[in-house]
Amino acid sequence: MPDSSAASTPERVSLASAEPAIALGPLDGRYRSTIAPLVDYLSEAALNRERIHVEVEWLIALTGAITGGEPVVPGAPTLTEDEIAYLRAIPATFGASEIAELAEIERETVHDVKAVEYFIKRRLAAAPEHLGEGTSLPGAAELVHFACTSEDINNLSYALMVRGAVTGAWLPAANALADQLAAMAHEHAAVPLLALTHGQPATPTTLGKELGVLAHRLRRQLRRIDAAEYLGKLNGATGTFGAHTAAVPGANWPAVSRAFVEHLGLTWNPLTTQIESHDWQAELYSDIARFNRVLHNLATDVWTYISLGVFKQIPVPGATGSSTMPHKVNPIRFENAEANLEISSALLDTLASTLVTSRLQRDLTDSTTQRNIGPAFGHSLLAIDNVAKGLSRLAVDTDVTAGILDRNWEVLGEAIQSAMRAAGIAGTPGMENPYERLKELTRGHRIGAEDLRAFVATLGLPADVEARIAALTPGTYVGLAESLVKTYLD
Repeated sequence: MPDSSAASTPERVSLASAEPAIALGPLDGRYRSTIAPLVDYLSEAALNRERIHVEVEWLIALTGAITGGEPVVPGAPTLTEDEIAYLRAIPATFGASEIAELAEIERETVHDVKAVEYFIKRRLAAAPEHLGEGTSLPGAAELVHFACTSEDINNLSYALMVRGAVTGAWLPAANALADQLAAMAHEHAAVPLLALTHGQPATPTTLGKELGVLAHRLRRQLRRIDAAEYLGKLNGATGTFGAHTAAVPGANWPAVSRAFVEHLGLTWNPLTTQIESHDWQAELYSDIARFNRVLHNLATDVWTYISLGVFKQIPVPGATGSSTMPHKVNPIRFENAEANLEISSALLDTLASTLVTSRLQRDLTDSTTQRNIGPAFGHSLLAIDNVAKGLSRLAVDTDVTAGILDRNWEVLGEAIQSAMRAAGIAGTPGMENPYERLKELTRGHRIGAEDLRAFVATLGLPADVEARIAALTPGTYVGLAESLVKTYLD
């Protein structure tokens, strides 16, 4: 029999043809507002804007205008200030109509960097309309992309893009999160907390000290990321300056290349194949992935503290925690962060491992791979935002932390046996086998305050030591936790 239900199903509207276009992925859809700052640095449009910027600066450099010296290419025009300003306005004004124009050129060239070259040459041809008929820019058209291979432009563009994304978007958000966490560590530096090693009760600490450990770890990675090198090269099709020396043999091309790369604010790489080797990218992405994993550790620890009741979540007015259980306030910020950190780290790991390899002098795997730098940063930035918002909605329940400590007096066994060891070394008799004696008293079962104090009274400790140990509670046995935060975190 025919399936009458299938036959009666109306044809669906095509979402693929909807206007405005519907995003395929969550970063450009659901989470667009959070990761939008990265679009200025890591989108396809940002790549083309940086390509235009690099090509324009290279043209200016070849005329000698950057160094104030003679033209690198004999016969190149001497540019006026107005002409330099006109050239630099090309990338500065690169917007929606220019993006569409460049895409139209690329449909003809079927080559993205060649399309950029033609785009700039159009602007040079139009310069007389803006600067007057006496401008030399139309005659400078063949300085565009002079002696360059596409990768001379691409590697510099990506270095500028990634540096911009790190310093302009990702690093400020990551630093703000680390500072937020450090402030929480200071605020709660004296709040006693039962530690859990292997999930079992252990020597007490303070909540602030545990948050301080994570803040300290995050900041260490951030210092590495802040000190990252961004390398660039401009040396031709196989890294030999072959076209350069064939065209202008009298120029000191390595010096010109170095001065240009450093003019862009990058570190010059003198020895490459057709591509810049991308090792700096692998180093940076490994550091960011490590930051992600420390942050993942924070998210899972905070989630656990929430489940134990150490942290209370402050409800967002009007928000729903569960579709069926109205009492719930789910730790969704930290769970969302976990997932996004895992995706980001997986992408960063792939970038780091793939980009360092290129067959012989060039293959094209890096081209597609580098187009995923944006999503790698996007998922990390989204996670940072979620953790920051999650932390801002937490309150410490000191009644819960005190209650947990009061149910675990056995953790003082470490303090007692250590005091016995010290007393024995100092000559007090009867201090033999302290670990074994405390193990027999405490292992595998709970004891209370009176049990422990009665045991201490039988040990024969010196009076001052006995008084000090008898006065300890799980809530006061926190060592130097508070001062460690105040002394070393910042």
